Amino acid sequence: MPNIKRGMMGAAGASSGGPELFTWGSNQYGQLGLGDTTSRSSPTQIGALKTWANITFGNSNAFAVQTDGTLWVWGWGQSGVLGDGTSVSKSSPVQVGSLTNWVSVNGKNAAGGVKTDGTLWMWGLGSTGAIGDGTSVSKSSPVQVGALTTWASNTSTTQGSTHAVTTDGKLFSWGYGAYGALGTGTGANYSSPIQVGALTNWAEAHGAYYASIARKTDGTVWGWGYGAYNLLGTGVATVNSPVQIGSATNWATVSATHMTGLGVQTDGTLWGWGRNGYGEIGDGTTSTRAEPVQVGSLTNWAAVAQCGGPGQGHSIARKTDGTLWGWGRNDAGQIGDGTTVGKSSPVQIGSLTTWSDTTPGRSMYTQASAGILEP
Repeated sequence: MPNIKRGMMGAAGASSGGPELFTWGSNQYGQLGLGDTTSRSSPTQIGALKTWANITFGNSNAFAVQTDGTLWVWGWGQSGVLGDGTSVSKSSPVQVGSLTNWVSVNGKNAAGGVKTDGTLWMWGLGSTGAIGDGTSVSKSSPVQVGALTTWASNTSTTQGSTHAVTTDGKLFSWGYGAYGALGTGTGANYSSPIQVGALTNWAEAHGAYYASIARKTDGTVWGWGYGAYNLLGTGVATVNSPVQIGSATNWATVSATHMTGLGVQTDGTLWGWGRNGYGEIGDGTTSTRAEPVQVGSLTNWAAVAQCGGPGQGHSIARKTDGTLWGWGRNDAGQIGDGTTVGKSSPVQIGSLTTWSDTTPGRSMYTQASAGILEP
């Protein structure tokens, strides 16, 4: 699930200093990082720090990097997924080690982070080989994946599979391979990274529900794996290798988490496809879409991210004017508009115009969102 870069509740006023971190939604496992397990339906600031660089949610847990390169985690800690050397859940941010060279991190039941030297490190649930260190053993602290120093900041883990892109445009997958989830042409598991094809024009990849959605540098979007609700746009249940979704060649960014795909094109339009049971596509309906459909007619969308689990989902997006918007399922206040009423079309979250980075939760259990507010 991408972070919405320079992507959760805005109130009137302006912040001062550096970037502040806000969270909202369900808080059953302390995934909001607020020191308690009380849910919020509007963005609430985590502490007083103004040094947050990026944030992503996993499976009822969260991972964030500060501007000084330190890594912080909180929420559900089973299988060592927080990476702090324990399997204990935390309701407030705790630092992972003492290093100051983290760039970004992404996770679910397993998590991975890229450092400034281009190395990739992973930890958490390793039973499917999703950590990529050649074993199927869980790790509660970061371990390096191979010896490459060309990993880009885009790393996605979901449903026991991991996907990552290198700075020279290569795409690698590892972990759980059933349903063609790795895109390698087979349904086999791999405990170390295996390259997907031979192309070197991959820009980003995002894990969905035993499937993935990826974008190439030529502006096309591709998918593979489990194609329920026509997430892959092929009408076929399982695809073992990447297939193009639609024919557009002007995708600027894409996102997928469960059985729904979302993306912004270079003209600033917002599009969605796949499952739509809670209005998570945002087109005003709850109808499944077999191919990308435009969400409204606006041309000022900057980035979008989607959350979903079996039978649910919500979406968070940012516009070029710095405003933040949400839609879809909202029973835990995960949209962040101060209500617990679902929306099938985008509604603005507060009134602030300096949102820079946001992410919704990545599983059915998280039901939360987070965002970074610039001064």
